[in-house]
Amino acid sequence: MERDFFNDIIVVKRSGQRVNFNPTKVAIAVKKGFDSVYEEYDEKLVNKVKEKVLDYIEKEYKDRKTIGVEDIQDVIEEVLKKMKYDDVYESFKGYRERRAASRDAFVVKQQHKFVKAIESLGLKSANEEDAKRENANVDGDGPMGTMLHFGSTVSKEFAKAYLMDNKYARAHDEGAIHIHDLDFWAMGTTTCTQIDLNKLFKNGFSTGHGYLRTPNSIASYSALAAIAIQANQNEQHGGQSIPAFDYYMAPGVLKTFKKEFKQELSELIDFEGFSEFIKFDKVVELIDKLESIEFDMNIFSDFTSKSKKLDEIFNTAYENAIKKTDRSTFQAMEAFIHNLNTMHSRAGAQVPFSSVNFGTDTSPEGRMVIKNYLLATDEGLGHGETPIFPISIFKVKEGVNYNKEDPSYDLFRLACRVSAKRLFPNFSFIDSTFNKQYYVPGDYTTEVGYMGCRTRVLANVCGPSVTPGRGNLSFTSINLPRIGLKHGIALGERDKADMKAFYKELDETMDLVKGQLLQRFECQCSKSKANFKFLLGSHVWINSEKLDNNTKIRTVLKHGTLSIGFIGLAETLKALVGEHHGESEKAQKLGIEIIKHMREKCDEYTKEYNLNFTCLATPAEGLSGRFVAIDRSIYGKIKGITDRDYYTNSFHVPVYYKTTVKHKMEVEGPYHALTNAGHISYVELDGDTVNNVDAFESVVRIMHDNNIGYGAINHPVDRDPVCGYVGVIKDVCPRCGRHEGEGVEMEKINCYDCSCGR
Repeated sequence: MERDFFNDIIVVKRSGQRVNFNPTKVAIAVKKGFDSVYEEYDEKLVNKVKEKVLDYIEKEYKDRKTIGVEDIQDVIEEVLKKMKYDDVYESFKGYRERRAASRDAFVVKQQHKFVKAIESLGLKSANEEDAKRENANVDGDGPMGTMLHFGSTVSKEFAKAYLMDNKYARAHDEGAIHIHDLDFWAMGTTTCTQIDLNKLFKNGFSTGHGYLRTPNSIASYSALAAIAIQANQNEQHGGQSIPAFDYYMAPGVLKTFKKEFKQELSELIDFEGFSEFIKFDKVVELIDKLESIEFDMNIFSDFTSKSKKLDEIFNTAYENAIKKTDRSTFQAMEAFIHNLNTMHSRAGAQVPFSSVNFGTDTSPEGRMVIKNYLLATDEGLGHGETPIFPISIFKVKEGVNYNKEDPSYDLFRLACRVSAKRLFPNFSFIDSTFNKQYYVPGDYTTEVGYMGCRTRVLANVCGPSVTPGRGNLSFTSINLPRIGLKHGIALGERDKADMKAFYKELDETMDLVKGQLLQRFECQCSKSKANFKFLLGSHVWINSEKLDNNTKIRTVLKHGTLSIGFIGLAETLKALVGEHHGESEKAQKLGIEIIKHMREKCDEYTKEYNLNFTCLATPAEGLSGRFVAIDRSIYGKIKGITDRDYYTNSFHVPVYYKTTVKHKMEVEGPYHALTNAGHISYVELDGDTVNNVDAFESVVRIMHDNNIGYGAINHPVDRDPVCGYVGVIKDVCPRCGRHEGEGVEMEKINCYDCSCGR
């Protein structure tokens, strides 16, 4: 509990700026001192030192109304010394001296904090340093990854010093908010895009280093799709997604089939000696006019009616062409998956964060793409590893693939079987109320598409409500548990949560984030088409083909989203009322009320600014640990709130809480409708699902029935490194009978590889 004495104390910063005294910053400074010395320590020590520092200041400065930053740091040193934390004292003192020596390199508006961070990046591995894990698909230990993090660290401080108001930087540093991808602020990059491959394939495209022709086979379609993802990743700080992969690839299947059909017919007609009786150019004309790989063979009756043998030739050629096209499609899908797990972007530091959405194209070509993509995923990588990228998302739709009588139910079933083995695909649900309201039958651009992480775009106050060509501009998350701690019952200061004060601070924080997002948007809009040669120059972003080199890019960026996120709803509810939403209806009702309030504020901002402000169920990654570490330093270890190393992801029921699949989806379902910027619900299964696809499918159906927008099912996946078996392995491998550490006969391994079934 903070003291009234400090309400009237003013801190004078080195720049001369005067700000209110904030005891939280004392805790943060002390924590950093301990962090620099110890990998693990009792976090109660931080609070203990902080309280001693506040005691000292209250005693020594009781007759003064101002105190300098250096004075506060002197007191911290003095207290550390008196309390015999000599190693922390020496580290803290040395850090101050190094910063004083380096301040000339980076001081105009405020203090800078990158020296210590750079030291950590250079000397610590990714499993020791949170900053190296902020982006999950960047190799933080590799030389290029480390170089990227060096640049990232300096870029963050530059953005805080020169590009944003100090109040935003201060709120970020103090852990009240988290500005995601802060290091890319100066570059003006946007977060992510749903790439419309049809626009790129229509006339070919340039990557900025060379021009690629219109693809003419399924192999080149898939290769160019991977290149498009890689090229766009270099111009955005988030992920890349393809919203209708099956629809985009289907023309490549048809082109491949036509080529194979012509080749087969030519060879068979020549072999059987019918060349002089057939005007083959007329046959080619008919084949070129085909609009599907399934058609009435009677279109060739002028040729086949002359001879029963010719009829056999045409049918044999067709069957061979279908088989070869099917095989080529599998190879193309396999190559696509392998490419996206091996190709690098950003100077070799990062595998592109890629996602593909598919499942609703019921054309024969689209179905062939879906089937073979799933089979290639099932096959795995070179040594049978489960591919991580692209994150595949199967779009579930009643009347298309959900019911047993639907034309593509077999593909939904295959998706369940593959996911039961490989963890992917995940599942999105077009029939969810908030997705279905934008869906126009027959127009796949109105089908929802998700980034693998959960981000979603659909509604658009500035233009058409479609998915392709749009994405998130930037997002910032609010530390919801801290607001709950301040105004709830967890600290023992009150018997009942002060919800009026809670909502007042939440509104103030949302207004702060809104202002920060708008300021960053202005930075993004200050860039030009020339800054984004692929994203805008190749017309990936919606309406960018209308830009000339002098046009302000605000006219196209306005179609993106500005998102306000949150983390730790479960801990927030524990702080407010002592229970989370999985434990009681009372907490669930309050949780929905809070997130509904946030959504309504975002909708108000949308109307006020005519921009797409959206509410995001934040993908936490490293953020979940950052917020709780700061809050634990301030409030200590509070059971059910700050006693773990993370805050629970967005609105999720905590993973440690034992519940059923049905109950978890019933609790989380209502939040999907409120978080229009993106959401995901996970189900964790502890058994082997490979041999129980019915049970797996039933989980997907529970998601569908509870208005889930996007869901994933996690389960144990083991792999025997000798025979390659993938599944749950307990004491003995079900495939080769091998115990861990044992060998297996080479004859058996070779037999497994040849797939003879022995």
